[in-house]
This record gives sequence, structure tokens and C-alpha cells, in this order.
Amino acid sequence: MAETRFHTMPDGRKIAFRHASGTGPAVVFLPGYMSDMAGSKATAMLDWAEAEGRECLLLDYSGCGESPGDFAEGTLGRWQDEAAALIDSHIEGALALVGSSMGGWLALLLGRALGSRLAGLVGIAAAPDFTDWGYSVDQKEQLAAGKTVFFANPYGPEPTPTHPAFWADGQARRVLGGEIALDCPVRLLHGQDDADVPPELSLRLAKALRSQDVQVTLVKGGDHRLSRDSDLALLLRTVAALS
Repeated sequence: MAETRFHTMPDGRKIAFRHASGTGPAVVFLPGYMSDMAGSKATAMLDWAEAEGRECLLLDYSGCGESPGDFAEGTLGRWQDEAAALIDSHIEGALALVGSSMGGWLALLLGRALGSRLAGLVGIAAAPDFTDWGYSVDQKEQLAAGKTVFFANPYGPEPTPTHPAFWADGQARRVLGGEIALDCPVRLLHGQDDADVPPELSLRLAKALRSQDVQVTLVKGGDHRLSRDSDLALLLRTVAALS
């Protein structure tokens, strides 16, 4: 079982990660907003990879999970840099990115930078550009004015915050306004009962991707997390067939 280790960024930030060695392409799992590598999908991915002898990398963004730091300082750009640093330090050759919710947005950003190293991409309720479509006009005005916006959290007792820095950085990194220059195979999984990210967004993303090898799978009865046993089995089948 791969143990948690820490990667030190140039500014001293320590990023928790778990890395299982094995054959490639390596599988890199990118968690969602306020999620971490202890979640069911990340854990299932690592267990599968170790059983199959596949290389796998999990990480906690700074301020999340086992990575120290202030969550309020987190942005897409900051977390993208952390994931890229881990990939550069621990993976050689080709890799497949698996991104959940916000992690799907990060996967698109990372994938463009990886170029020909990217062997495939799997999005699980991928949520690109959610700083745009996920907020009302009033909420955007509050964020633009430097105020933190809070949402009810269906997965825990504390409300979910969006901090102004995260929102502004996300708005600068939107991808759905034009063609997304990825040419690798892409598989998009989305629950039909997703109350957080509209299933139609995966269809919009599929259209925006330059790749001609894109498939969208809508899961009947699936919610945003897609963490039922059947959902996890679908995810692992999808990753195995793709990479």
C-alpha cells in the first residue's frame, strides 16, 4: 500500500501525495473542490492500480486533506502548479488524468500543458468554468468586491465557501468559450441526477474538445459524487479501457 509522502514546493508548501509504482501510462487522480485523496473514488483508483501493477498518483491540494495550508489561499492556478510539480517529479512518460468535478477542470488545464504525454482523460461530473455558470449575478458582484460567498453543504455540517481569489482566478481560466486543444481520448461520466453540475455540461464540454475520440456516459440514478459501488466499477472499467 502506497504511503502518504510530502513534496516540497519552491516556496516551502508541502503537498501530501501517494504514489504507487508500476507500468504505464500512469493514472493521476485530481480531487474535486474541498475534496482529497481519502475519498472513495481516489481510494478505489489506487487500490485498482496497485492490484493491476499500474502506476498511480494521488494528491491533496494545499489547504486540503493532509496538505497543510490555508484553504482560502487556494486557486485553480495554485493547485494546477502543485499537480504539475508532482507529475514532473514522480512520473516519467505518458499518463492519464482522472478528474472529479473541479478536478475535471484542472485536468483540462493540465492536459493542455502536458501535450503529447497525455494518453487519455476521464472526467467525473467535470465542472469546467463553474465560477461562471455556478454563481448568480449577486454572488459574482460580492466576490468581485472581495467578499466570500457561502453555500449550503449537502455533504457536511459546515457551509462551503468560495473565496474571492479562487473565483477571480477561475474566471481567468475558463475553457468553454472556444475549442479546447486536447487530442487524446476523453471519457466523460455524469450522473443524470447530479444536483450540483448539470449533466448537460458534459455534452457542452464534449463539443468544445478538439479530440474526435470523446464519449459521454450518463448514469441513470447517479448523483454528483458517483460513488456507489456500481459507479466506482464503471469508473475503473472506463480507466482500464482508456489507458
